[in-house]
Amino acid sequence: MKTPTDDKITYAIWTTALGTMAGVKNRQGLIKVILPFYRPDDLKQILTFNYPDAADTPDEFADLIRLSRDYFNGKEVSFLEIPCCLPDENTFTGKVLRKCRQIPYGQTRSYSQLAEAINRPNAARAVAATLGKNPLPLVIPCHRVIYANGNLGGFSSPGGEKMKRKMLSLEHAI
Repeated sequence: MKTPTDDKITYAIWTTALGTMAGVKNRQGLIKVILPFYRPDDLKQILTFNYPDAADTPDEFADLIRLSRDYFNGKEVSFLEIPCCLPDENTFTGKVLRKCRQIPYGQTRSYSQLAEAINRPNAARAVAATLGKNPLPLVIPCHRVIYANGNLGGFSSPGGEKMKRKMLSLEHAI
């Protein structure tokens, strides 16, 4: 995601019970979340490569850090108060991400249910494709979206379906 050159980008890297994760934000809000998968040094290299002018400012991520640590320790949390920089709410992607963000902890929805919820009942595959590019996993809980037949489906975050299963298990959703 390209941002204006005058936009301040910051990031933070922190540990959770499942491993090290990271977040990146601009002035409008969170633009990237990286779930536990990478070693801390590798994660730092990824962030400095992709965001070379970004500053490491963990204090600006205090709420996200606290909530993600609680989440990976098995506590029910909501990320709805974390400001996010999302596509316009009138676009398909904006609608999908906003509707997905509202799926409560411990619950799942099918891709077709999400498509129906945004008044695009024939767009389940497009919903799946959109969620496959979700830049804010956990905060926009795309792991809670599964196939109508109950199969988990894919998960494009590092760790793939194994991570999706862990997250849904933490929430007692499967």
